[in-house]
Amino acid sequence: MTSPSPTSNARGWTVALAGLGINLVLGALYAWGVMGKALVVQWKWSKADAGLPFAVSTASFALMMIFAGRMQDKLGPRRVAALGGVLFGLGLAVSSLAKTPTEMALTFGVLGGFGLGLGYSATTPSAIKWFPPARKGLITGIVVAGVGLAAVYMGPLTQYLLASSGIEKTFLFLGISAAVVISLLSIFLKNPPDDFRPAATVPAAGAKPAATSARRESDWTDMLKTPQFYLLWSIYVLAAAAGLMLIANVSIIAKEQAAWEAGFYAVMTLATFNTLGRVVSGFVSDRIGRTPTMVFAFVFQAINMFLFAHYTSAALIIFGTAFTGLCYGAIFTLMPAATADFYGVKNFGVNYGFVFTGFGVAGVLGSRYGGLVRDLFGSYHLAYKICACMLLIAAGLAFCIRTAKEPALPPAA
Repeated sequence: MTSPSPTSNARGWTVALAGLGINLVLGALYAWGVMGKALVVQWKWSKADAGLPFAVSTASFALMMIFAGRMQDKLGPRRVAALGGVLFGLGLAVSSLAKTPTEMALTFGVLGGFGLGLGYSATTPSAIKWFPPARKGLITGIVVAGVGLAAVYMGPLTQYLLASSGIEKTFLFLGISAAVVISLLSIFLKNPPDDFRPAATVPAAGAKPAATSARRESDWTDMLKTPQFYLLWSIYVLAAAAGLMLIANVSIIAKEQAAWEAGFYAVMTLATFNTLGRVVSGFVSDRIGRTPTMVFAFVFQAINMFLFAHYTSAALIIFGTAFTGLCYGAIFTLMPAATADFYGVKNFGVNYGFVFTGFGVAGVLGSRYGGLVRDLFGSYHLAYKICACMLLIAAGLAFCIRTAKEPALPPAA
């Protein structure tokens, strides 16, 4: 057995920060609110059509996570992340040639989405394997924070590029940049040796174990036999769809509800608090548990969505999007951390890939139904109510995980 050392801990932080950097680039997906608005205004696409590439991208992203997770577990994170960066960048760059929603669904949606899945699958598993269970939530939060933080700079950058260069050149610039940066950062990703054991962390006073006390390892076939998987998957669909509805439409909502043309500031606000929610939820869930943290986040977000139709000023839009980002960001820390709690880290890549398919379903639902409701009824008010109901159901399912039967996993070797 390899005992932990200051060097190995430093290596773990290097991997975690490289994963954070890669996710900062992959988070270009969440600048779609700005790009989608440009497609509606400049190319006169319908709001539903402008949401199609985003929807296909999230579905492709989630589907690829299953295969990418297996590749990461077998081949290591470095090659998988580099391939993901090339495909993601290529998907963005080729989108500069797309002229219809269908064409862009194939370029940005399918090709870019597959690249997202490959790149994203390599970041969290390689990072958490270097750290003890008591830090799993915090480390996960730090790594996935990059995706949320991306829109803080990606929103204004995309806005600037659109204004100065147009839609086609914006896609081309973003694609080339993404491929180069992700390929360079992937060099620093590495799984620890098989016999590596991270040093134990002393829990804070009054801290509660994050979830199950068992640290047994499970493969995906064992995981699919447990109730926790289906509960986690359903929660992912419901909670993420609610957040994605707002992300995909926030610039348009700001313009229509508050007569606020600078809607990209709402995108930046949502992204900033999305990032904060990822880190804070990881820290909190390491102390009070994953599912109690989920319940609190979903209930408060449901209240916010019930009130969203009344946010008719720039200040209230900022408040609502900030609150949405805070709660929505928690999903992307709590879900992988809970998956690792229940099923271990040895096969984490493919296991979380299966759980993450819930995000793919959420992407199709969340990014599409908001625009469809707006086109049919003239406002997003009904969409807000649907979001709130989904979040309350997700909170109820999260509460059920606390009493679900312990996974019947094989004993550790």
